[in-house]
Amino acid sequence: MKTLLLFTFLVFALQATAQKKEDNLKPYFFVLLKKGPTRDQDSVTAAKIQIGHMENINALAAAGKLNVAGPFLDDGDMRGIFMFDCTSEDSVKAMVDADPAIKAGRLIYEIHPWMTQRGTCFK
Repeated sequence: MKTLLLFTFLVFALQATAQKKEDNLKPYFFVLLKKGPTRDQDSVTAAKIQIGHMENINALAAAGKLNVAGPFLDDGDMRGIFMFDCTSEDSVKAMVDADPAIKAGRLIYEIHPWMTQRGTCFK
């Protein structure tokens, strides 16, 4: 009987701990930026696209929507990442689609929902 009570207590304690940890998780959206199909712009046009890309990143960060942005340093097909703090994938898609590098076809992207425990990585 004592063993059964102890087992029952442990099961409920583990469930409560798991629930508490789950309640402490915060969702984000991870965006993987990759080389797009249109990368043959002349250097002046490519530079203008990059300026617009950076302006877009800075505006999204200032609005509190974009927590992380940066390029990969290995010059491969994967070009960089964004980490959005938003409520829906549709809103992330709209923001990424508005980026000049996406519009120009220099970049394409994948969106992946992601989560982490509150306070461990981001605000």
